[in-house]
Amino acid sequence: MTGIIDISGSWKAALDKDQTGKCPVYDSDIQLPGTTSCAGLGEENPERETGFLTDLHKFEGDAWFTRTVDLTAAVGKTAKVFFERTRMTRLFIDDKEVGSFDSLTTPHIYDITSYVTAGEHSITVCVSNKGYPTAGGHLTSKDTQSNWNGITGEMSIRLYGERYADDVRVYPIVDEKAFRIHAKVIGGCSGKAVISAESFNYPQGAVKHSPEPVTLLYNGGEILVTLPLGNDARFWDEYSPELYRITIDIDGDKTSVTAGLREFKTDGDKFTINGRKTFLRGKHDGMIFPKTGYAPTDVESWLRVLSISRSYGMNHYRFHTCCPPEAAFEAADLLGIYMEPQLPFWGTIHAPDEEDFNQAEQEHLIAEGFRMLKTFGNHPSFCLMSLGNELWGSKERLNDILGEYKKFDSRHLYTQGSNNFQWYPSVLENDDFFVGVRLAKDRLLRGSYAMCDAPLGHIQTEKPSTLHDYDGMILPERTAESTEASSDGTVQIQYGTTMKNVKAADADADFIPKVPIITHEIGQFETFPNFDEIKKYTGPLKPRNLEIFRERLEQRGLLPLWKQLFKASGELAVLCYKEEMESVFRSKRLGGFQILDIQDFQGQGTALVGVLDAFMDEKGICSSERWREFCNDTVLLARFDSYCLEAGKDLSMAISITNFNPADLSGKTVTARITDENGRLLLDTELTVPDTRENYIELGKIVSTVKGIEKPQRLKFTLELNGTDIKNHYDLFAYPHIGSIDTEGAYIFTSENEEARELMENGKTVLITPELTDEEFISRSIEGFWCQDFWCYPMFSAISDMMNKPRPVGTMGLLIDNSHPILSDFPCDISSGPQWWDIVMNSRSEILDGRSEGKKVIIRTIDNFDRCQDLALMYEYNYGNGKAVVLNADIQKIASSPEGRQFVASVIGYIKSCNI
Repeated sequence: MTGIIDISGSWKAALDKDQTGKCPVYDSDIQLPGTTSCAGLGEENPERETGFLTDLHKFEGDAWFTRTVDLTAAVGKTAKVFFERTRMTRLFIDDKEVGSFDSLTTPHIYDITSYVTAGEHSITVCVSNKGYPTAGGHLTSKDTQSNWNGITGEMSIRLYGERYADDVRVYPIVDEKAFRIHAKVIGGCSGKAVISAESFNYPQGAVKHSPEPVTLLYNGGEILVTLPLGNDARFWDEYSPELYRITIDIDGDKTSVTAGLREFKTDGDKFTINGRKTFLRGKHDGMIFPKTGYAPTDVESWLRVLSISRSYGMNHYRFHTCCPPEAAFEAADLLGIYMEPQLPFWGTIHAPDEEDFNQAEQEHLIAEGFRMLKTFGNHPSFCLMSLGNELWGSKERLNDILGEYKKFDSRHLYTQGSNNFQWYPSVLENDDFFVGVRLAKDRLLRGSYAMCDAPLGHIQTEKPSTLHDYDGMILPERTAESTEASSDGTVQIQYGTTMKNVKAADADADFIPKVPIITHEIGQFETFPNFDEIKKYTGPLKPRNLEIFRERLEQRGLLPLWKQLFKASGELAVLCYKEEMESVFRSKRLGGFQILDIQDFQGQGTALVGVLDAFMDEKGICSSERWREFCNDTVLLARFDSYCLEAGKDLSMAISITNFNPADLSGKTVTARITDENGRLLLDTELTVPDTRENYIELGKIVSTVKGIEKPQRLKFTLELNGTDIKNHYDLFAYPHIGSIDTEGAYIFTSENEEARELMENGKTVLITPELTDEEFISRSIEGFWCQDFWCYPMFSAISDMMNKPRPVGTMGLLIDNSHPILSDFPCDISSGPQWWDIVMNSRSEILDGRSEGKKVIIRTIDNFDRCQDLALMYEYNYGNGKAVVLNADIQKIASSPEGRQFVASVIGYIKSCNI
C-alpha cells in the first residue's frame, strides 16, 4: 500500500425502510463511522422493551449515504474502497454500481480503479440491515449490540502501486524459530521482493529483535518463503506476548501484517502453547457495548475490555456467534489472550440431500469462515475457531466443513460448535476440542442449569461443600443414563429465547471425548438490578427494562430496599460462582471453561449475571482481587465436606494447588490459618510444595478438632502461597454442640388459632410454623431454593411453559434483618450463606402481596425482578397486646444439622425471652 484517502467524516443520509432499491431524497447529515441510531436518524421508538435494551431510533431497512471525494491522488494507482465493519452494502461511484458485499464480520473491499479520474466524484453506499443471508447470531441480535445500521471502523480508499502483496499468510514454525510466509502478488508474475521482520511489544529492558531480511525473486505471481528468526527469536503466549511486524516490500509498495511465533495445540485432555500445557479460563462475549450499540474498532477500547478480563483471571475469549473486529485481535495480541471467534450462526446445518437444506445460507456461512481466516488468521491470538452455537443437523456436513477449514489453515484449532446437539453430544473426526455442558443426561459438566434443561447441577441441589469435581463425569465408573429421542426422532430443545423441535439420534451414555473438554457457559448466576446504572446509558440504547423493573418494585412498596436486594443477591451470586470456579479447577480432566459471564447481559430477558455491569465496570459485589482467589492461573484449593462445623468434631481439609503458571513452585510453602472473630489463631500450619512440575499438586491433609467454641461464630480459613500474592479464603461457621432444644414456654402453633390469639391478647409472643404441605399454604407461597436464580426468570419460565416442564423457582437468595434480636444467637450477614442451606431448603416463602400491612419481615426471600413478589421466610406482626412470629419452615427438619439447631435455638430463645 502506498497511500490512503480518508473518507470518514460528514456524509448525507437517507433512510428507506421499505427497501425500494432506489435512493430516496437525502434529508439528513451523519458523521461516519457511526450508526443511524447514534445519529438519531429515523422515528423515535416508543416501545419499552423488558427483555433487552430499547433502541431509541431503531431502524431496519436500507440506509443510503453519499459524499464527494477528490480522487486525483488515486490516478495511476490501484484504488480500493475499504469499509471495515458494516452490514450488507452496495457501492456506487458517480451513480454507477460497483458491486455488493454481504460479510457481517470482515471488511467490505471494492476495487474502484476503473472508475478513477482526476477531480471530485460522488461515492454512495447503501447499507442494509434487513434480509441477511443468515440470521447473524449475536452480530445482529437485539439482545446484544443491536441490529444497527451504518459503517463502523476505518472508511478509506487504499492506494497500491503497480505491484503489491495481497492475501498474506504467516505460518509460525516454532521448532525452527521461523515464519513461513505465503502471499499473492497482484500486478506481476515475477520480480523481486524483500521480506523483513521487526519485533515489538517486548518487555521493558529488552531490545528489539530484527532478524536479517530475506530478498527473493518470485515467479508465478506468488511468494513462498521461509524467514529465519535465529536464536534470539521471541515467542508469543499469555506471559510474554511478543510480536513481529512482517513487511513485504515490492518495488516500494509495502504490506505489513502482525504475527507471533506460537504453536497452539492439544496434548491429551489439555491445550498447549509452545509445548507447555495451559488451561483456558474463558469469558463469553457477545460484543455488548451498550453506550453505542456496536463493537468499537479502536485498539484502546479493546485493551480496556480485555485488560479488565485479565484482571479477573481470564486468558481466553469465546465470541458467541460473532467475530470481533481487527482491533480486538490486535489488543489480544498485545495482552496474550487466546481468542475463539465463531461463525455468526445459531441453528441447524443440513446436508444437501435433507429437506430443509438452505444452500444459499450455507454457502454464505462457509465463505464467511474463510474470510475470517484470511482477514484475521495471522494474529497469534486467533487460536481457536468454532462453527457456531448449539448447532443441530448433519454431523457429516459439519465434519466436512471443519475439514475444509483445517485444510486451508492449520494455525488454529477447530470445533464443530459450542454445546452442539445438547443432550446428544459427540466428537467429530475433525474436532480438535469439545465444548459442552454434559456428556450424557446425568453426566454434568457445570454446577447450574435451567429447569427446562434438568437435571440441575450440584450447586443447585447439593449442600455447599468443596468436594465436587467433574472428573467422575468425564470418566464415569458406572454406566450413565442415556437420552432417547421421541418416537418420531425429534426432541424439544431450548433455542435462544424460545424452543424448537429438532431431529436427534439417541445419545451415547458412555460417550468419552478423546480431545480437550471446555465446559460451556458455566455460572449464569444473576443479581438484582442496580438502578444507579440507568444514568450510564447516554447513547441510543436505553435501559427501559431497568426502568420498568424499578416501577414494579415501587408498586410493591419495595423500592426503598433495592440497594440491599442488589447487595444481598450479589453476595450469593459470588458464592455460587466461587464454587463453580473451584469445581473446575479441582477437575484434572478438563481443558478449560467458558463462563457466562463476569459481565451483565442486557438481553435474553435481561440476564444480570455479571460481577461487572454491561459497561465492564465493577458493580461493587466482587473485586478483581477477590475473584482471582478462585479464578487464575494458580489457585489454592481446600476440600472439605461442610462450611458448618460443630464444636468437638474433627475438621478435615485436603489442600492442593492447581498451577498453570510457568513458574516452578517446588519448595515453596503454603500457610494455612484459621482465625476466629477476635483474631485468635485456631490453626496455623505450613505445607511444602513437593518437587514437581505437575499442574495438579496435592499438598496434604489438615485435620483439626474444633475446640473452644462456646458461642456461634464465623471463622476465617486462609491459604497463602508464601512469597507470592496467591491466596484463597473460606468463611466457616462454627457452632457449639446443642442437644435437645427446650421449647417449654415457646408457644408454637401451625396457624393463628383461637388459643394463639388468646395468648397474644394477654401479651404473649407466639411462634407460628405453618404446615408446608398444606395445599392452601402452598397456593400462597413459593418453595425454598438456596441457589441463585439461573440466567433470568422471564426467559426460562417462558421456555419451561413452552416445553411443558416445571418452571424455575426464580428466587435470588435472602435479605436478612441480621440486627433483629431473634437472630442474636445465629450471627449472620444480610445475605444467604452456606449456613442457610438447610433452613431455606426446608422452607416455603409466603407471598405477602397485598397482605404486608402490619407485617415486619425479618428474613425476606428476594424475588426476581420480573415477578417481583413480596416474599417472606420469617416475619412478625402485632396482635392484641402481644405478637406473632411466623417462620415458614419445618423446624424439625432444620434441626438435623448443627447450624439448623443453632438457628432453631435462637428463634426459640427469642420467643421465650419475650414471654418472661
